[in-house]
Amino acid sequence: MSHRYFHLTLALLAARSCAAQQPPEGPRYQSAFLRVELAADQPAFVALAVDSLGHQKLSANPLRPPAAAMVQYRSNQRDNGIEYRPAGASPSSQPVWTFEFAERSIRLTSNYSADHPPPDLLFDFDLYVARATLLGLMDANQTVRLPALLHMPLQGTLRITSPEGKNLRLGYDAFRHPIGQRQKDWVKIRVPAASAAQPRVEYTFEVVDIYPRVAGVEADPRFDGFRRGWLNIFQINPRQGLLANSSNSGACPFCLHEFSAVALRTPPLADGLAALDLVRQYLDVGLNDLRAYVPDNPAFMLDFLDMYPSLLIGASDYVRGSNNDAWLNEHYAGIKAWAQALLATDKDGDGLYEYYLSGNSGSWGKWGTHHPANWWDSIGFGNKDAYCNALAYHALLGMAEMARRAHHPEDAAFYAARADKLKSLYYPTFFNPATDVLAGWKSLDGKLHDDYFTFVNGAAITYGLVSTDQANSLMDHMLAKMQEVGYRQFQYGLPGNLITVPAEDFLDPRQVWGGGGSLGFEWYENGGATAAMAYYTLEALYKLGRRKEADAILFPMLQSYEDGTFQGTSTYQVDGRTRTYDWRRWDGEPTGYEGYLTDDYMALLSVLSR
Repeated sequence: MSHRYFHLTLALLAARSCAAQQPPEGPRYQSAFLRVELAADQPAFVALAVDSLGHQKLSANPLRPPAAAMVQYRSNQRDNGIEYRPAGASPSSQPVWTFEFAERSIRLTSNYSADHPPPDLLFDFDLYVARATLLGLMDANQTVRLPALLHMPLQGTLRITSPEGKNLRLGYDAFRHPIGQRQKDWVKIRVPAASAAQPRVEYTFEVVDIYPRVAGVEADPRFDGFRRGWLNIFQINPRQGLLANSSNSGACPFCLHEFSAVALRTPPLADGLAALDLVRQYLDVGLNDLRAYVPDNPAFMLDFLDMYPSLLIGASDYVRGSNNDAWLNEHYAGIKAWAQALLATDKDGDGLYEYYLSGNSGSWGKWGTHHPANWWDSIGFGNKDAYCNALAYHALLGMAEMARRAHHPEDAAFYAARADKLKSLYYPTFFNPATDVLAGWKSLDGKLHDDYFTFVNGAAITYGLVSTDQANSLMDHMLAKMQEVGYRQFQYGLPGNLITVPAEDFLDPRQVWGGGGSLGFEWYENGGATAAMAYYTLEALYKLGRRKEADAILFPMLQSYEDGTFQGTSTYQVDGRTRTYDWRRWDGEPTGYEGYLTDDYMALLSVLSR
């Protein structure tokens, strides 16, 4: 947008406001990448919309209105920017804030005056418009060092830098209200003004598009969802300082391998900041005290069977991608302790890993008293869990690689041998000849529990636990079953299971959470459609060269990523809870509860395999 158009916009707005005798509208700026509205009576953002792809998708404003000004300011235009001074201050005095605009950037400058100390800038995000997050390295006082990224899913990303970056911190906080009041959820980011200690500060907010450059993607609009949404998997909860389900949700340690897999393929976020640094930040906390991951309930989520495999995969991805051998050597003992904790779950000594609960049908009690073995925490996975053992295999190979890098050859040989032992037992243990696919778990009573779990079979293939012939046969039967049951709604992702999980194998008996057998089918984790874990099916198909079948799933999902299908809150309530779009019935009815789930965005990795 030219400066001339910027001036004209301001003049027209001022004239319209005066004629109508309404409070004046503030200055505005718009380009293909940015839409900004400022307050008339104070230095504050009223609207901030971003389109990292430059397609002018700028209608949604995620900001709540600023609070009433405690001090009245006047604004005046200067070149391509706006200056703010306190009402009554000399026009020749330094402005407390200056906003300058360019096609892809905003430059903010603050000057300190003892007579007129400038206010901080506060961004108050409505999470039901955009799930904003601040990505960067956090300090203990809920501040983020610069450089950092302000990422707004469905919109894009602003890289925030400053010449004084090492001395500046952005305030960052988020809050999640009780169920039924989630419309009040918020994320707040505070940009410090100049101070007596630092009398002039300058910030640049630059629109950036960060994703792996892949041949054929740039000019193909089918991949807009990939390009715009690549960073969507990264959300930091500021009260924990950790990657989490969303900026105001929990940090689940059994999800770290998802973050690290994407971080490993992510270009630099800024000079001196990589996505893998966010993974290291997560690892450092866990190596100090695992209970920090779940401070409200330290016992919960720390004994899932997939926790130690996920942490180990995160560590090996970090080391492999960063080549930070000094960090590995410093923390090798702690990482090895995680590996030993994993091995200790092999209760019967056969080389597979067992959850401490039996997984027997009918053995489940009320939610909150105990939980199943893995991420799918409403389904009664127990004892020998196929998904967790697939992760464990990948983790042990990563541990062997880290041991070699840290110059512990005996450890490397030991963990590689444990991985080989697991692999030799995996297919014979979990293959179900009655269905010709892998079962979800083998309970303590010897029963195979097989409800055509898409993610289990996909993970086994992705991580190399089955031969190519076995893998193709598994996918043949899985896709044939998908056709038989009539699931073709790939714009909603994939069901985790294709047939009903029996009531006796489900933790929560309520239909709304998937319980009750056939009555709960298609609800939430009992066959509900979601992008979460769809990566494994896509990756398995691309790995086997079955591109046409994978594309039939991928491209509807990519369009949904661009459209925002996997996030947001409906007006639909069941059991006193507003339902969200991270899970759906096959007809599209929302059955989720998070509103935003970072697991949904791991599937974008499959574009790289394609």
